[in-house]
Amino acid sequence: MQDYIWVTGIILKQSPAGEYDRRISLLTREKGKVAAFARGARKPGSRLAAATIPFSFGNFKLYEGRSSYTLSEADVKNYFEELRSDYIGACYGMYFAEVTDFCTREGNDEREMMKLLYQSLRALCAASLPNPLVRCIFECRTMAVNGEFPRDFTKEAFAELAGAGEAEDSTLYALRYITSSPVEKLYTFNVTNSVLGQLQAVADRYMKRFAGHQFKSLEVLQTLC
Repeated sequence: MQDYIWVTGIILKQSPAGEYDRRISLLTREKGKVAAFARGARKPGSRLAAATIPFSFGNFKLYEGRSSYTLSEADVKNYFEELRSDYIGACYGMYFAEVTDFCTREGNDEREMMKLLYQSLRALCAASLPNPLVRCIFECRTMAVNGEFPRDFTKEAFAELAGAGEAEDSTLYALRYITSSPVEKLYTFNVTNSVLGQLQAVADRYMKRFAGHQFKSLEVLQTLC
């Protein structure tokens, strides 16, 4: 008899497997990141088809085989439909999902990253927040969660960024807020264009240092923005 478990999570990516299956990367509250197969998910009319698309968030029923999990059922709470009809917003979302997939591991406690990704996707759906700001906040907080970003950003730390100029007080305040506030309150502010430019300089410098990796979704995004 197979032992089933229910997990709460969000789909990071999916790829074809075999003739009709999908292989998914699922970030969960209970198990960290897990890989699973969704049998028959690519068949017309499959009840798992929509549930295995990136950004799908909800409850997933899995059973563990010898070398991988299999998805047998899903109760999706949020498909982020707004992003599916917004190409640029979806590209930002795919970038966030790719970064999350890069920096999370199976068996780790990844609840903070799961909450961050979920709230960041919600922020992309908010017309009042510019996508470049959402990206800066996501990148800086991701690095902070992974211990690769100053928790108390100073003028001296900013001065180390070649060509970034002198940090505005509002920039330093924003950086400190990003690293210390609850995830649920991250996306509750806006900034001037000059502050946004400084935040972008910080995020870009630290992401290159932290990841050392060229994300495919970022290449697509950079051709659009």
